[in-house]
Amino acid sequence: MTLATAALLAACAAPAPAPAPGAAAPAPAAPAEPVFQCNAEGARFAVGQQVTPQLEAAARARAGAGTARVLKPNQAVTMELNPGRLNISVDARGRVKDVHCG
Repeated sequence: MTLATAALLAACAAPAPAPAPGAAAPAPAAPAEPVFQCNAEGARFAVGQQVTPQLEAAARARAGAGTARVLKPNQAVTMELNPGRLNISVDARGRVKDVHCG
C-alpha cells in the first residue's frame, strides 16, 4: 500500500514540460513616456501677439513643454504644478500678456 501511494505521489510531482521551441517570449516593456521640462524663456517671443493655435503650438515647442494652456482673464484654473506645461496668459482681447511654466 505504501508503495502504491509513493508511486502516485511521484507521478503528481513530475516536472512541468519545457516550453515548445519557438514559443512566444515575454513581451518587452513599453517605452517610457518622454519627460518634458518647460523653459518659458523660449516662449517669450509670443508676448504681445494675438493667441492662435499656431502660436500656442510654436510657443509650446520652443519652451520644450509637453502641453500648453491658454489662461484667459478671471478664468478658473487648477493649481497643481506641472513642470512640463506652458501657461499662456492672455488679456481680454486675446493678446499674450505673459508665459510661465507650471
